[in-house]
Amino acid sequence: MAEATGMDPKSVERWVNLGRIPRRRTAIRAKEETGLDIEITGLVGTYTDPRHVIAYSDGEVRRQFNVRFLARAIGGNLAISDESIELRFVAPTELDALDMGFG
Repeated sequence: MAEATGMDPKSVERWVNLGRIPRRRTAIRAKEETGLDIEITGLVGTYTDPRHVIAYSDGEVRRQFNVRFLARAIGGNLAISDESIELRFVAPTELDALDMGFG
C-alpha cells in the first residue's frame, strides 16, 4: 500500500522509544494512519542515507535510518487520516517508481 502524505518523506521523523517493539509500533502506526489492522510478515530491510545527518543545537549528531517491514492487512477499513492525502494499494512492480524517502 502507498500513502501520500503531502510532506517531504525526508522531513518526517518516526521514533520507536526504548523498550517498545518496532513490529508492534509499526502495526499501531498503520492503524492510526490507514485504518487497517496489519500483521507484520517479514523485514524488507534497513536503509540510510549517509548525507542525511541531524545536528542538534546541544551538539548531539545523529544519522536517521528507515526500517521497512512487509505486512498484510488482516482487518479494518482503509481510511485517510489527518496525516495522509491519498492511500492506495499498489502492485509490487510499482514500488520502485514511488518516492518513499531515502533507501
